[in-house]
Amino acid sequence: MGTNSKSSHESYAVSPTVSTEAPPSLPELGATAPKPVMEIDPELLESMLLPDSGSEVPLTDQGGALTTDEGPATGEMPAAETAGDEVLVAAAAETEGQAPEPEKDDGLEEAAPSADTEDAEGADGAGAAAQGEAELVEEEPEDTDPPLTPVPESPPAGAAVGTPILVGGEDFLNSQAALVSYLSPDGPREVLLAHVSEDAESKLLDALSVSGTKMVDVQVEEQVKERLELDKKAQLAELVTAATTSVQHKLKGGGPMSEASIQKHQKALDAVNAVLASPGLTDDEKAMTQYYLDQVNTVGEKIQNGGAPMAHFDPHGQPVTKTVTKQIPAPAAEPEPGTLAAQLRDASRIKATLDGQSGETSWDGKSRSKANGKEYAIDLGDGWSAVYRPYAANDPHSTEFSMRGQLEVHAPVGAGHGKQLVDRLEQLHLVNAPMTAAEGEWTYLSNNATAQNLAGAPGMKAAFAEAKGLEDLQVQEIVHQRAESLIGLGEDELHYQVKRIQLEAAQKVLPKKVKVLREAVAKATGFADGDTLAASAGYDPTPSTSGGWLTWSRFDVTGKTAQIKEAFNGRSLTHSIGSGDMVALFGTGVLASTEKRAVMGIGSGLGMSEQQDKYTGGANSVFLRVASTPKAHYGGQLIWDDPSVLMRRSDYYAYNGDKYGVSPDKKKASGLTRDPLKIATHGASNNEIMFRDGIDLLGAEAPSRIVCHHADQRTALLASFKARGITHLGGKPVENVVKSSY
Repeated sequence: MGTNSKSSHESYAVSPTVSTEAPPSLPELGATAPKPVMEIDPELLESMLLPDSGSEVPLTDQGGALTTDEGPATGEMPAAETAGDEVLVAAAAETEGQAPEPEKDDGLEEAAPSADTEDAEGADGAGAAAQGEAELVEEEPEDTDPPLTPVPESPPAGAAVGTPILVGGEDFLNSQAALVSYLSPDGPREVLLAHVSEDAESKLLDALSVSGTKMVDVQVEEQVKERLELDKKAQLAELVTAATTSVQHKLKGGGPMSEASIQKHQKALDAVNAVLASPGLTDDEKAMTQYYLDQVNTVGEKIQNGGAPMAHFDPHGQPVTKTVTKQIPAPAAEPEPGTLAAQLRDASRIKATLDGQSGETSWDGKSRSKANGKEYAIDLGDGWSAVYRPYAANDPHSTEFSMRGQLEVHAPVGAGHGKQLVDRLEQLHLVNAPMTAAEGEWTYLSNNATAQNLAGAPGMKAAFAEAKGLEDLQVQEIVHQRAESLIGLGEDELHYQVKRIQLEAAQKVLPKKVKVLREAVAKATGFADGDTLAASAGYDPTPSTSGGWLTWSRFDVTGKTAQIKEAFNGRSLTHSIGSGDMVALFGTGVLASTEKRAVMGIGSGLGMSEQQDKYTGGANSVFLRVASTPKAHYGGQLIWDDPSVLMRRSDYYAYNGDKYGVSPDKKKASGLTRDPLKIATHGASNNEIMFRDGIDLLGAEAPSRIVCHHADQRTALLASFKARGITHLGGKPVENVVKSSY
């Protein structure tokens, strides 16, 4: 629930990093795959199998492996993922002129290494490896499908929301990442921010060092807030918090004030007044008591007049510096070859600062705010680094759920690292090529399958299984085709090439996978076939920009706009910003989620339940409500009188009640729905709809009405729009959109 940012950027094209000659056409699923030409040394295959992905990943603090445009240096390649290693049986240790051995029913068992294979590990093998590597790197890409979102060389410095991009494959949620360039005294600090999917985590963890981690005690100085002794003795914090919480609950629920809430307020007021009347108060004690009196008076005003919920309240604290003992990972031994050194530490977030006047965001490259959980600090070498907050190491019941899977990749200080930030994903075993149109349609169909609840429809499960089978066959085809060039590669080189083959196979087979999924989705939604679905009015497999994010539409809404509008007749979507600054909100241009606000540099306390939302996963979304179309204008509101503007998106979910936006990924809370026709019927005063990341307030998703708190605020907002050349919102003159409270 919150606010905020604008972004402009120049686009540059980037070529996919995985490029090799095209394999022969794939056999139909179920057809017999080509026989392996040779068998691989079982000891080598065993060494290639990765550790159990569910095990804890230990850390070191040494430099990691790097890759270059010419390919990785010998001994510095990332380890390969287990999936796909099995097909290297087909690539075996065949050398020129060597006849294949007879097939064995037991596959790899008893296969012995040949003398030629052993020799390949020596000088001659190194030459063959170098030659094979050069052949793989120098091949021209066959796929000329341009990226849907070209990667900028330099994301715009200071733009709070950064530049959204789409990365191929399915390693990231919604295949999305953002490139942000923070201002700093030393120069731009360019960072890639993304949310890794839980299914892709094992690949990333495989890239990290597997040496053990030892924790050691260190003494550090920290600034903390402590309550004054007088506060503890009089229990002011407890009494004022109890009154605030009780009244806040009534405000959010829209119900009348209870006698219990009134009594809690009176008890808190009496306690604060009693302390104020005490003789000999110090200046600190007077400031503390006045702080509580101001809050008690705010609570009293809400009891009398109602209105929007109050801002988040924290007990009074006096800043003090204390020496505390903390545990940190001890320096680890040298990382295993081909892995990246990392450290396990307490979770944190980038602590940026947003300039309220310029709308620009800055960060010194070091400051971080605390979070409840764990993260890996990863050394990528040469001044590059990454931070990853894993699913496996963060208990969904006791840590901040919304941060699980968050990834940061940091470039050295300076501009011009946009493409390299994407390239560096390969070091983490993640797809690092921009998304093509074919990949975009796969993401579009997958999102529609989720949004329209098609998982249980006939044929859907089989379609996803068939798509996976096609990808496995593609891996085999490429391996068979390149068997000769893979001969003689050392373990690290071979692992690296397997990883590249897997990424390439996923990219090349996508058109076939898309066709399979399109057919299944078409049948599940009442279309004759995939071609009919693709030709239908609402089908649009290209993303739209929403402020600093990209969104995918759902064809069951875009193809039936009139039906959606009729369902919401007399109803609107609303968002209250409470006592927030409307001018500052539109200065950034977006309504942003709690998690997005954090990295944009917007302070906390703007949302009604920011801390709770982090534990439910709701912090990844902004919250709106369905309400009868307001006739009167109450200050601090955004109103969408045409909900279809937002209901076209595929990333929302809703409850007919206040669930703190609990994420479907955490658990399916009672009453969760993504059906816009059902959402239109929600009548509870505290119903909620969650939209991922944020909403564009100045573009296609602009609200119908912006209700300021007073006439002066309206004047200031209109002046801000005029200075920035903004004359219309949603096709209407801004003067007709911006209202004053009455």
